[in-house]
Order: sequence, then C-alpha cells, then structure tokens
Amino acid sequence: MNSEKIKIPVAIIGASGYTGLELLKLLIVHPVFDIKYVGNTKGGIKVEELHPCLQGVFSGDVLKSDAKEIAKVAKVAFLALPHKASMGFAKELLKLGVKVVDLSADYRLELDTYEKHYCKHEDKDNIQNCVYGLPEFYRDKIKNSSLVANPGCYPTATLLGILPFCDFIDENYPVFIDAKSGVSGAGKKCTPKTHFVSIDENIFAYNPLTHRHEPEIKEKMRHYSGKDFDINFVPHLLPIIRGEMIDSYMLLKEEGLEPLGILKTFYKDEPNIRIYDHPVDMKSPSGTNFCDIFAKVVGKKLYINSAIDNILRGSSSQAVTNANIMFNLDENLGIPIISYVP
Repeated sequence: MNSEKIKIPVAIIGASGYTGLELLKLLIVHPVFDIKYVGNTKGGIKVEELHPCLQGVFSGDVLKSDAKEIAKVAKVAFLALPHKASMGFAKELLKLGVKVVDLSADYRLELDTYEKHYCKHEDKDNIQNCVYGLPEFYRDKIKNSSLVANPGCYPTATLLGILPFCDFIDENYPVFIDAKSGVSGAGKKCTPKTHFVSIDENIFAYNPLTHRHEPEIKEKMRHYSGKDFDINFVPHLLPIIRGEMIDSYMLLKEEGLEPLGILKTFYKDEPNIRIYDHPVDMKSPSGTNFCDIFAKVVGKKLYINSAIDNILRGSSSQAVTNANIMFNLDENLGIPIISYVP
C-alpha cells in the first residue's frame, strides 16, 4: 500500500488516560492514520485541555463516545478503556464495520480464563475470533483480523523473552517471573499505593502470585508450545514514571544451551527486538517500541532479562503497530525508533 497517497480515518476511545495520551502523540504525526474522533466517557472538553502538553500541537473536541457516530467517520478504533467497558464498544463497532484494536484485557484470554479472573464476558462470539496482538508471533493472523487484542505490558516483555526457549525448558519445574514497572503502569487514577507519599523512594510487590497477567502469560505459553508450564509471577511497582523490566528464571532439560545464539537466530528478522550480550536496563528502550533482551545459562539454570517501555511497547505503540499490520502498512510506520524520553 502506498502510504504517501492514502489517509485512513481513526478513532481513539478512552483518550483521558496515559495510554490514550500516547496514542494521541503517535497518531498526530502518523503519515497515514488520520484522527477523526477522540472520545471518553464524558466528553465536553478540548483535547488540549485534557492533555495540556498537546497545546499548539493538536486541537479538537473530546466527545462522549458513541459507536454509531464513530462508525460514520472512522475505519479503525483504538479502545484504551478498562476491562468490561471495552467489550461493549468493540461488539457494537464490529457490527458497524469498524476494525478494533483493543488495549484492555477483554479479548486477550480464552473465555473461561477471562471470566475466572475478570468478569462475565458479554461478547462471546468475538472473543473466539480475536487475534492476540504480539506481532512477532501472530503477524499473519493480525493481517486478516478485524479485532486485535493488544497484549498486557507484563506479558509482552515476558513472552518475548521466554517463548524462544519453550522447547528447551523443563516443564517439570516452575518458572519464576520477577517483574518491575513504572507507576504509569498502574493507570492514571491515584490510589493509596500510587500516591507520591507511598511510592516515592519505595518499591513493593503487589498481587504476588495472583496478578491477572499471570494467567495471560501461562495461556500464551501453552498456546505456543503445547505445554502447561507452572508460572509464578510477582510484579513490583517502582518510583519511576515509565519503563518495565522482567527477570525470568527456569530450568532447562539439558546443559550446553547457548541462549544468545538462540535469541539472535529466532529474532534475526524482527525490527523491534534488540538482543544484548549484557543485562538490559529500563531507560534504553524507554520512548520506543523496542523490546531489549538478554539471557544467560549456568548449567541447567536459564535467566532471561527483558525490558520495554510499558506504555508504548507494552500498550500504545504496539497497538499502532497492530493497526499498521491490519491495513497492510509497514508495521513500523509512525513508530519512534529513537527515544524522545530524557
């Protein structure tokens, strides 16, 4: 598709939050996607009032979201909504012929898994037809999909590190995942734990072994490998704005594995994966769509270290990548490759 001659109208629903702001930043400068509708639950405000950093950059009304009105002006909608709220919009938009990239959890999981960890699902038909939006593994399916479920930030960084090793991991032993994220990953609404007084100069685990991203990681590993791994996932909140690091520990079936060689071969044609020969850090991929990965083996012990920007590769830029693929565009069109975050 010649990206110089076309414009594809898009809608952003749920523009108030951090991921909504990142979507606006990306799509304002996108050479093909053209923002025609910006919505949230209330409306009645200007984009630049909602996000003052966009003053002088982008002006427009934030509308109270209405699927019928969206369908009149947009071919694809990005849903940056909480779980449960998203499925209602997606169901209606799909009926009206609008493609959907959903940033919530509503379509990421099998029905039984979703209802066990979230709530009763109201769109059982579409959940069966949805494609999981991890481009390195589902690119061909994304191309032909009208509904893509953007992965969670923790599963994105975890799965990109672990999946290349599934054939070598001894499934008789548990996999331990130690995850750390910036406060933006907890969302815009302030809570006692995300209040400045609580998080400043502090670090703590939350929902250890019961976090909702654990079943997402477990399910996707099973889908990819056919094996039912015992996943033990513990996330931590850091006193930083953005960034995410995953440390994963597991046992191999045999000694002698060369992990960096495996990663370099597996991802040799992937533009958004960077393999390092030393442990990665959070700041290097911040402001980009990269996932940085390092791995080390000692005997049968495998350590995997991966890092992403939680609200870009873990959410908004991955969503734009998925939309690019859905419309047969270069998947990195409009995606930053050099960090703009100091």
